Amino acid sequence: MTGRPRIRSTFRLNSPKPVRTAARGAGALVACASLAVGCGVVPGVTGGSGDDSITVMTWAPTETSATNKPGMPALAQAYARWVNSNGGINGRKLRVLLCNDHNESLAAAKCARRAVNENAVAVLGSYSQHADSFFPVLEGAGIPYIGGYGITNAEFTSPLSYPVNGGQPVLLAGLGEALAANCGPVALVRPDTIAGDELPAMLNSGLEAGGHEPVKDVRAAEDATEYSAQSQQALQQATADTGDTTTDDTTTGETGDDDKGCVVPALGDRTSTFMDSFRRARADFPEVRTGTVLGSADQTIVDASGGGSGPYEGAYVTGWYPVASDDRWGAMKKVISEQAFSDNRIDAADAGAQTTWIAYTVFRTVVESLGDGEVSADTVRRKLDSGFKISTGGLTPTLRWQFQDRLASVGFPRLVNADVTLQVVRDGRLVAARKGFTDVTETLQGAEVH
Repeated sequence: MTGRPRIRSTFRLNSPKPVRTAARGAGALVACASLAVGCGVVPGVTGGSGDDSITVMTWAPTETSATNKPGMPALAQAYARWVNSNGGINGRKLRVLLCNDHNESLAAAKCARRAVNENAVAVLGSYSQHADSFFPVLEGAGIPYIGGYGITNAEFTSPLSYPVNGGQPVLLAGLGEALAANCGPVALVRPDTIAGDELPAMLNSGLEAGGHEPVKDVRAAEDATEYSAQSQQALQQATADTGDTTTDDTTTGETGDDDKGCVVPALGDRTSTFMDSFRRARADFPEVRTGTVLGSADQTIVDASGGGSGPYEGAYVTGWYPVASDDRWGAMKKVISEQAFSDNRIDAADAGAQTTWIAYTVFRTVVESLGDGEVSADTVRRKLDSGFKISTGGLTPTLRWQFQDRLASVGFPRLVNADVTLQVVRDGRLVAARKGFTDVTETLQGAEVH
């Protein structure tokens, strides 16, 4: 696309800070002594530094008043049981440590220190907003972080990070592109947090690439129990000056519907709480539509909000991976059925569980490539850094990490997967809006980072 408007991103990039290598000799009992850290090991899986097992860790917040991702550690457990029931990886048992970061920086750091103390060779498929707390610990010990959820900048800047998706940046850039040709004013309702501060710039990259005005930014408490004030503010912003807003998609020749503003809730677990307030407030604004990103909306949330008669009907939703009904998720669903059939923490449509599955797929591929050789944090990291290409069965493009990738110029040197899928709610069901993936690399390259 020529003549693309360029934006200035407000991203505050945090350069990795080396720390001294933490002592590995401390016992796990020390790390687990505090209840602030949710410790655990996959039931029935033993092993440690004295045997030939492979130790990894998965962490995520659970049972908190804000975002919770219980399906990620639960999927890690199921994966380990499945692998070990089939002889392990190259004959080695997989030992999975679990940790609850409680959405707290101190707990996140304790999880990382436990990974060091128990000689974990990698942290896989995890979620934490507190990268400034855990990355220095992992970096000091040389432990790779494979398949983080993509919620923080550091996951796309740390040389020890190996992301499998494009995080919030690609979801919001892709959503912005979709909304630019279909919405009048767009209001973004997002958490009033450091992570939330990063969201408007990425949505703007997509909106402005399509010739649309910047988003209206509405901040909200991450753990609020209702959002009446924010709903009213977003609706008013989405209907302000609609007569003066015209969006023209120069790539398709289509003119956007300038009479309909759009509200984009991106509040994670609290999106459903927001929609309860939004549904009531929306009675006076019937033309306003919604759009959001996977993780803030899934089929369960659509159902809970009224299905086909709810506020999500017709909404665009961007995701990292194919829709849950896609056959490419067959292997994951089979493992869930065989190893975690009664575990209601795992939803095959949850982006967190899907990310954990892909992270473990990547790790298994790396370990298998090492054959009978040593499996350590160093050997895993060296293999990943060698340009090794990894297929995920079509769930992502072929993954390959290099020191500086295509998006290094805009502050994301580790972002190697800028593909998004576009989904839409039709008759209450979340279905694919278009076939295949859309690469938003060029859209993100149009952002100027300062």
